[in-house]
Amino acid sequence: MPSLKLQKRLAASIKRCGKGRIWLDPNESQEISMANSRQMVRKHLKEGLIIRKPVAIHSRFRCNAKMAQRRKGRHMGMGKRRGTKEARMPTKILWMRRQRVLRRLLRKYRESKKINKQLYHEFYMAAKGDRFKNKRVLIETIHKSKSDLAKVKLVAEQQEAKKNKARAAKEKKNTKKEENAATK
Repeated sequence: MPSLKLQKRLAASIKRCGKGRIWLDPNESQEISMANSRQMVRKHLKEGLIIRKPVAIHSRFRCNAKMAQRRKGRHMGMGKRRGTKEARMPTKILWMRRQRVLRRLLRKYRESKKINKQLYHEFYMAAKGDRFKNKRVLIETIHKSKSDLAKVKLVAEQQEAKKNKARAAKEKKNTKKEENAATK
């Protein structure tokens, strides 16, 4: 069997790939060995005696499977960690995310008139001061403060109604006294 080193090199050069990607038809090795110029190699390429093999597929199957497990929390133990806790998930980023969530909620509540601007400011400053662990806690606090305000308002109204009733009774009593004094 003749050496086809030259033909392989020329074919790789023509096809712009490595020599490993070139396939020479073993049944036509005598014919290919006669090709000693680029022109003849091109002719054999056209005929299909010399072929550039397709790129070998690098499967992502195992990688995808492992990533799916990592999303579930597998393979993430102490032995797999390279950076510090702060480097892997900075507390600053967690803080920024939380602040943005809380501020977005407060803005939404203020625009939909669920809270007035005084309550908004109060809760905004409380969020900045790290009083709320998450959105749920903030919502609960808002509901609690609103119910407290409603209670205070109700008590004030009841007291006002009581005062008005007492005032009306006193006036009635005074008018009766005056009428009695006038008739005598």
